[in-house]
Amino acid sequence: MIAIIDYGVGNLFSLQSSLKYIGQEVEVTSDPETIEAADRIILPGVGAYEDAARKLRESGMADLVMEQAKAGKPLMGICLGMQLLFEKSFEYGEHEGLGLIKGSVVPIRDVVSEEYKIPHIGWNALQFKGRAAEGQEPLFKYTKEGDHVYFVHSFYAADCADSTIASTEYGAELTAAVADSKIYGCQFHPEKSGKVGLNILRAFCEL
Repeated sequence: MIAIIDYGVGNLFSLQSSLKYIGQEVEVTSDPETIEAADRIILPGVGAYEDAARKLRESGMADLVMEQAKAGKPLMGICLGMQLLFEKSFEYGEHEGLGLIKGSVVPIRDVVSEEYKIPHIGWNALQFKGRAAEGQEPLFKYTKEGDHVYFVHSFYAADCADSTIASTEYGAELTAAVADSKIYGCQFHPEKSGKVGLNILRAFCEL
């Protein structure tokens, strides 16, 4: 069973529908026992980092997610959920993340020219990095380099080369996906990325 963490932030039900479409048992939940019993966990998120981090901690989900991830349970953070996996974010201030992956979240505007619109919204190609470039990344077992996925973001993960498994080009090279052991993050939305996104979710469910 896949547990989608419900902490008051995120596009939960389109993600739930995508997982059901590929034949997965899935539950949107904030119940600790359900999350502990799940085979895999997904941490979604949209909106402001500070607000999401606060809600995650106030709900008690932050400690539970970290505990489960450190115990080796597969975890995927999506969009803002991925950003929360990092040590900190500089989104309108400085805010502490979960610290499950080394690196920080910074503005895209700092690295792209004014001709590029922010937020970055739309379809962009994946460029494999690290173990994915070596053909050794199970999350991309059904994905080809150059496949397009759907992004909506104004900030991106930086200082995380060791964990980066895919990037994308939008006026600069931006982190698209990261992995550290069984902890994964996708800056893009697999649930909005058609067949490619469904294949990424399918591969995660097979970890």
